[in-house]
Amino acid sequence: MTHVLVLGGTAEARDLAARLDAKGVPLTSSLAGRVSQPRLPVGPVRVGGFGGADGLVRWLREHDVSAVVDATHPFAATMGAHAAAACAAVGLPLLRLARPGWADHPDAATWTWVESHEAAREAADRAGGTPFVTTGRQTLHHHVGPWARRGVLVRLVEPPEEPLPQTWTVLRSRGPFEVAAEEALLRDHAVGVLLTKDSGGRYTQAKLEAARRVGVPVVVVARPRRADGVTEAVDAEQATRWVEQVTSGR
Repeated sequence: MTHVLVLGGTAEARDLAARLDAKGVPLTSSLAGRVSQPRLPVGPVRVGGFGGADGLVRWLREHDVSAVVDATHPFAATMGAHAAAACAAVGLPLLRLARPGWADHPDAATWTWVESHEAAREAADRAGGTPFVTTGRQTLHHHVGPWARRGVLVRLVEPPEEPLPQTWTVLRSRGPFEVAAEEALLRDHAVGVLLTKDSGGRYTQAKLEAARRVGVPVVVVARPRRADGVTEAVDAEQATRWVEQVTSGR
């Protein structure tokens, strides 16, 4: 019997779950549990970690999984590595479903691309002005110490995990965002440089257009490298076809 595990938490994962459910494909969506009120996909959902690659191997065997789709966030490199290792150990087909990044964006050549959050902070220091940090709450520890006395604008979906400096301004909101509103935000807070990461997708892309209009330099943290040799899909439609192909003989 077919049973697909979708490692989710993204819009693409929810789209895939809806498509598979509509086709009657048995699946389980797994969420990391780092967001208190996540957007839930249709169908069965489990929340929480597996306990590393070994724990995932046990779960795959116990639940008779026949295929895995890693549709986690483009920066969830650890989960991706665990999925690759576990599927190799069990002998299961694995697909990486990842939205296209922003490397082909019309303004990409004008941005400063870096490989780490530390390098992003250094680039922001060179740009000067108030940094607008949109890289997520789990990245803030890279900046808290060096920017403890600096005015910083941060946008988060969830509240910060640790207290932030009093000089920082925290905005709580979830995309999608509109270009006009993003442009007003940049102007109202006198943003001098935008820090983001190559998440891709349309939910948070408006800030990039707004930055171009206002003339705010952009620093982008490049995506981490993923496991080699894993088949990839760029959208849920492609992923659905892959699931149908690899499970057709089961």
